[in-house]
Amino acid sequence: MDPGAPMFARKSPEEVFKDFRARRTGILKALTIDVDKFYQECDPEKDNLCLYGFPDENWQVDLPAEEVPPELPEPVLGINFARNGMKQKDWLALVAVHSDSWLLSVSFYFGARFGFDKESRDRLFSMINSLPTIYEVVTGVATDNKKQHKERSSNGSSKVNNKSAPKAGNATKGSRVPPPTHEEEDEENIDRGEGGEEEGEEGEEEEGRDGTTLCGACGESYGTDEFWICCDVCENWFHGKCVRITPARAQHIKHYKCPACSNNKRARA
Repeated sequence: MDPGAPMFARKSPEEVFKDFRARRTGILKALTIDVDKFYQECDPEKDNLCLYGFPDENWQVDLPAEEVPPELPEPVLGINFARNGMKQKDWLALVAVHSDSWLLSVSFYFGARFGFDKESRDRLFSMINSLPTIYEVVTGVATDNKKQHKERSSNGSSKVNNKSAPKAGNATKGSRVPPPTHEEEDEENIDRGEGGEEEGEEGEEEEGRDGTTLCGACGESYGTDEFWICCDVCENWFHGKCVRITPARAQHIKHYKCPACSNNKRARA
C-alpha cells in the first residue's frame, strides 16, 4: 500500500454491500463448492489460520495479519485446530457462524469509517439481511424451515397450489427458463380458477421480497441470460456458475444434488 495514499475512499451503503456480497460469495465457495480443498488447507499442525473472503469473490486460508491493529477486522483465529475434533458438518457450521460475524464486522467497520448515519446503517443492514446467512446455506436450516412451512400449509388447506418449479432431472433440465415468480403463479391460478392467497404465503420463504427466486449459493436473483439448476434434495435453485454446472453437463444429470446436500451425505457416512 502506498504510504501517501488514503486508507479508504469514501463509499456509499450500496458499495459497502457490494463488498459484503463479494466476500460472502468467496466464503460460500470455500464451505460448499471448494469444501474438500478448504478442508485440506485447514491443517491442525499449522499455526492459527483464518478464512478470508475477498472483494473479487475468492477465498483464502491464511495466517492473520502481522500489523497491529490490522487494516480490517480479522476473522476468528484457529479454525484449523477444531477440524479433527468435530464432525465435518459441525465444524463447517462453526466456521460459517464465525464467518457471518466477520462479514458483519467488516461492513460496519466501513460504515463507521465512512461516517454512516442511522439511515445509512439501516439501509446497509436491510440489504445484508435480504440474503441468507452463510450458516443457513451451509447447514440447510433455511431449507428445513421452508419444508416445514410447506407441510403445515399443505395440511392446513386443500387449496394450496402444489405446482413445483422444473428440476434438473425433468424434461426442462438445462433450459434458461427461470423459476416461477409470484406473478406467474398467480396468473396460472386465475386461469385455473384457483385461489392464490394460500400459495403466495407458501412461496414467501422460497423467494425474495420482490417475488423473485434467489440462488441458494450466492443469494442473488435470476437473470434472463443465466442458466439455473434445481437441487432434487433441498429443492433450492442455483446459478449454474455458482455450483459449476453447465447446461451441457446438466443434460446428463438425472438427479442433481447441490454441494451442501452432497456434503451432508458424506458427513453422515
